[in-house]
Amino acid sequence: MRLLHTMLRVGDLDRSIGFYTDVLGMKLLRRKDYPDGKFTLAFVGYGDESDHAVIELTHNWDTKSYDLGNGFGHIAVAVPDAYKACDAVRARGGKVTREAGPMKFGGSVIAFVEDPDGYKIEFIQKG
Repeated sequence: MRLLHTMLRVGDLDRSIGFYTDVLGMKLLRRKDYPDGKFTLAFVGYGDESDHAVIELTHNWDTKSYDLGNGFGHIAVAVPDAYKACDAVRARGGKVTREAGPMKFGGSVIAFVEDPDGYKIEFIQKG
């Protein structure tokens, strides 16, 4: 078994694709409209779905936003330098919600950014 994807419901698909590709550097792997169901699926990631876990962005055509609730936490991404990754996100118009620095009660350097729908992405410095 392996993890295939994480699904996020998004209000504006093009805005979300732009964030994940332009700000976080992922690739749009595939996108398909389902007119009978009135939704579109787009898959983004750092590598091909055959080898990597990816993110499925689901856009229901008649829903502009979602209540994120309090059950979902975040998606984590390994980065070589969390400080530089935050600078790059800001330079591309993204929102940093927790600056890079040591994790409280631990030694890892982490940071958090937020996508256009409010989902949190954690950067964990590796290497």
